[in-house]
Amino acid sequence: MTLEIERRTVLTGSLALAATQARAQSDPGLVRVALKTVKGVITLDLNAAKAPITTRNFLRYVDAKRFDHAGFYRVSHAPNDPSYGLVQGGLRGDPAKLFKPIPHESTAITGLSHKDGTISMARGKPGTAAAEFFICVRGHEGLDAGGPGGDADGFAAFGQVVEGMDVVAAIFAIPPSPTAGVGALRGQMLVPPVTILTARRVV
Repeated sequence: MTLEIERRTVLTGSLALAATQARAQSDPGLVRVALKTVKGVITLDLNAAKAPITTRNFLRYVDAKRFDHAGFYRVSHAPNDPSYGLVQGGLRGDPAKLFKPIPHESTAITGLSHKDGTISMARGKPGTAAAEFFICVRGHEGLDAGGPGGDADGFAAFGQVVEGMDVVAAIFAIPPSPTAGVGALRGQMLVPPVTILTARRVV
């Protein structure tokens, strides 16, 4: 009897998970993308409904296959707690592959937030984001617009990891080079980067 109850519990849980994933895949406001890396696959749901400008920009690079053979090249650990931070990837400013920068899409407008597994755009000043992106490891409210310790503009969150946070964690655990990088990025660069083999929409 106990085994039957356990079997039903497992089956119910599996069905619930499958239903949740099916709803996400059928939600017209979400676009699913898979980043296949040498460490494994990171699957993202991009929020086209709430962050249409940023999502459309990311998909330009995906559809043009410009992220293929790019990589995750930076790992940043919080100085007061190295268990949280971010991993950054993209084209490293390669002018041959960049599209024009996009307007900044503030979290104050989108209502999104930098949670564990959130994907967001890296930038200099607002309006300069192009192809560089990062994934949060643990929550980072300070990266939201007006967040604690951040600035009024914040960064443009536009989606969430739905599968593959173990892959993100594996990249986050790679020791960065102590000498690579310039200025504030010194000691945060991965040498070599973790290659993104392909980036594709999931249909």
